[in-house]
Amino acid sequence: MYIPFEELSAESRVWIYQGSRPFTSHEEELVSKALKVFCEQWNAHGQALKSSFRIEKNQFVIMSVDEDFHNPSGCSIDSSVGVLRQIQAATGVDLLDRSKVAFYLDDAVTLISLSEVKANFASGRLQASTITFNTLATTKAEWETKWQIPAEKSWMTKYLSKTALTS
Repeated sequence: MYIPFEELSAESRVWIYQGSRPFTSHEEELVSKALKVFCEQWNAHGQALKSSFRIEKNQFVIMSVDEDFHNPSGCSIDSSVGVLRQIQAATGVDLLDRSKVAFYLDDAVTLISLSEVKANFASGRLQASTITFNTLATTKAEWETKWQIPAEKSWMTKYLSKTALTS
């Protein structure tokens, strides 16, 4: 059953999907409609899931389930990936590619290949304070407080020089 995202508990589980490019306004409307229909019927073993979604920065899809109401199953999670694949087919926006990292650069979401992240830090294009998006957040509370974070507070610290961390 769909409920507004704001009404989900802070401990609701989230899955964050990053698009390969921003959705157009028309695509975002289509995606919202498709996800609302999906959430209305999303269930696990015949039990309705209290669920919702958000689209952020025209490029991220955040799906959520209130596990206190009913736990999602492996099959129900697979069905959510199925709707994302349908959205990909309809829009051409890849939501399942984890080979790029999103940063907020020049007032826009910029995707950088994992293989190029270290070089971007070394060249100075990315800095310890550069905002990145924590797509590994697992709860709504974590998403609300730790979704947009400086690179130095993320798993990317391994790419930062010691001088970058102290400056």
